[in-house]
Amino acid sequence: MFNGLVRFPPGSADPTKIEPDLAEKWETTPDGLVWTFHLRNGVKFHGDYGTVTSEDVVYSLERAKNPKTSSFSNDFTEVKSIEAIDPLTVKITLNSPVPGFLGLIANYHGGNIISKKAAEKLGADFKLRPIGTGPFMFENAVTQQSVTLKAFPDYFRGKPKLDGIQYNLIPSDASRELAFRSGELDLIYGKREQRWVDQAKAWDGSTVDIFAPGEYRTLFLNQAHKPLDNVKVRQAIAHAVNVDQIVEFVGAGVGQKGCSVVPPGFLGEDCTWSYKYDPELSRKLLTEAGLGNGLTIKAIVSSATAQQPIMQVVQGQLSEVGINMDMQVADHATYQEQSRKDLSDVVFYGAARYPVADSYLSQFYHSNASIGKPTAVTNFSHCDAADAEIEAGRKAATDPERLKAWSDAQHKIYDQVCGIPLFNLMQVWVRKNELDYGYELEGALNLAPPITENTTFKQ
Repeated sequence: MFNGLVRFPPGSADPTKIEPDLAEKWETTPDGLVWTFHLRNGVKFHGDYGTVTSEDVVYSLERAKNPKTSSFSNDFTEVKSIEAIDPLTVKITLNSPVPGFLGLIANYHGGNIISKKAAEKLGADFKLRPIGTGPFMFENAVTQQSVTLKAFPDYFRGKPKLDGIQYNLIPSDASRELAFRSGELDLIYGKREQRWVDQAKAWDGSTVDIFAPGEYRTLFLNQAHKPLDNVKVRQAIAHAVNVDQIVEFVGAGVGQKGCSVVPPGFLGEDCTWSYKYDPELSRKLLTEAGLGNGLTIKAIVSSATAQQPIMQVVQGQLSEVGINMDMQVADHATYQEQSRKDLSDVVFYGAARYPVADSYLSQFYHSNASIGKPTAVTNFSHCDAADAEIEAGRKAATDPERLKAWSDAQHKIYDQVCGIPLFNLMQVWVRKNELDYGYELEGALNLAPPITENTTFKQ
């Protein structure tokens, strides 16, 4: 339904391939602090809301920057100002250089551009009747059941080949699979389990798509809780976890082994340091910490199939060195809520982020992102080892300086044992063979195959 100033081409999550979207061109100053975007002329909004102007862009990005109106505001903390220079020109000024800045204003998270006129006219109802510029426009929604979009004939890249899209909300894996196999659905979100993928590949008339970005699964160790405030205890846990066994359990086809605290394939990932599975060393470290008789740690765990079974494997591994992990299983919403209330000693968490090191380092390992702070994001470990290096990476004037700062940050986080990298859980979807996306699917930052103006369904 929406476009950004720039976009990831359909089927790609590669930041080096970002291309023009609502902006047809842009330039930046040598210091990377001032970005000027020139908008396409005559791009229409859905309905009777006119064409896109710089005022709509300023309104949309200021909305994304405001913590009262956006859950993505933390991404825009370095944005100093957003100005409309003329109806088709926007200038964005930064406090300091932002690694991967174009990704923030792409068709992802806070970068989507909406109609200022529609948002001001509809007020709180805007979220029920969103207005954008994309190839499909909102038609109706049935709470907790479905959302229907219809083709936008005036889309600036051309009229869509499909008449519309109906998204059915089916939380049950079994019900979703049944609806797909009976012909009610053409595309479904699959189970990210190797056994399920192997079974789905045998279904008649179907194609399984596995693509990036993965949701990087990490076991965060809460050093604000005793005895995890002792680095020897954290080291003991790290050496007790057998990542290879976990990846074998998940399936190498859907779970890519991690090595750094930065996800595989991210710009700036450095795998120079990684924890080795060594249960004997783990027991030795526990003895040195005065816990040779063992200890109990609490883990609030989601009942989701992508979480609970894996944590049961971890639980078994820890028990072999005398660590009892008390798993308190809750529904996924409760798990999220309680983890953010700092109630868990260890947090098993996975997320996909913009694929540069800064996005993960800033949100998971900078002290400003620590749970419980007003600026909290997802620093469940209360890590504070590399704040200076993370900030240096943001302000670096050259790529080599930035890469060195990110490498130094990863080394310090490794030494502090803030979290144990496990694996990258890839996206899994299944479609009917008749559904042609209209592009080669390699990645999608919104974690679902984009349906575009070029998508077709061949009867």
